[in-house]
Amino acid sequence: MKIYYEKDADLKDLHGKTIAVIGYGSQGQAQAMCMKDSGLNVIIGLYKESSNWGVAKKYGFEVLEVKEAARRADIIHILLPDEKQSEIYGKEISQHLTEGKAISFSHGFNICYNFIKPPKNVDVIMVSPKGPGNEVRKKFLEGFGVPGIISIRQDYSKNAKKISLAMAKACGFTRAGVMECTFEQETYEDLFSEQVILCGGLSELIKTGFEVLVEAGYPPQMAYFECLHEVKLLADLIHEGGLTHMWSEVSNTAEYGGRTRGKAIITPEVKKRMKALLADVEGGKFANEWMQEYRSGLLNLKKLRKEQDSHQIEGIGKEMRDKFLRKNAIE
Repeated sequence: MKIYYEKDADLKDLHGKTIAVIGYGSQGQAQAMCMKDSGLNVIIGLYKESSNWGVAKKYGFEVLEVKEAARRADIIHILLPDEKQSEIYGKEISQHLTEGKAISFSHGFNICYNFIKPPKNVDVIMVSPKGPGNEVRKKFLEGFGVPGIISIRQDYSKNAKKISLAMAKACGFTRAGVMECTFEQETYEDLFSEQVILCGGLSELIKTGFEVLVEAGYPPQMAYFECLHEVKLLADLIHEGGLTHMWSEVSNTAEYGGRTRGKAIITPEVKKRMKALLADVEGGKFANEWMQEYRSGLLNLKKLRKEQDSHQIEGIGKEMRDKFLRKNAIE
């Protein structure tokens, strides 16, 4: 996989172009601010009643309703939640995506699963950071950046890669390094990792370990620290130097126990179920299920949130953070 750096991108490729960032949430705000600070002409597209309208104006952006921002833009960079993009695209953006313009995303979900179908006479690109919005902005202000990804779905202008790399550079991604992939590769890997490791797998592992200790009679306060709090400490080590570095920093007892017992948890059967979940992602089953969930009012998601909020680990966690981890604990 080729990696692009600062020398491979030129902000001049965006001179004279207007970039409309549609949405001003975590990613929208971070990317828009970075591009503006890099000297690009950035406008913001929001609904008039958006609570972020004034926030964006305060930073000096010209803020317009989505339709007008899309009409004015040469590049329409959609940074709305996945589930809302297709509806807003159809109502507010599609009629203004005229020949020669570019439509851009930071996640391939809606293009990959055909919820958005751009015309053939525009560029379709992705410029995506490998990090949350607050980290994108933080690293940019520090003079560096988070790694990024670009992808070219349609290259009508024959300059789509140059445009993508210039946007990545403006956000600081080329300072760290930018990889090129397909929309499918980014989307499938992202959804898979969220479901089986980063969000789904990790949260269930934490809760189940906590439950096993508490049900065996151990103090829930201690179980919280062992099963949840210390995850960050190990994650930081892994982020810093990989798994080998993590093993080198824990005790020999922890290393031997982890290496010999970990496979009793992540068995061949678990790997088989992971493959089935990947197939659901690749085949569109998960995407269609999620969009149906959104359209039906998020009833199941709201139920799952309520169940999580009422789990014992949440109450114990708040208690422990208040007692041990808040600044007022030392006052």
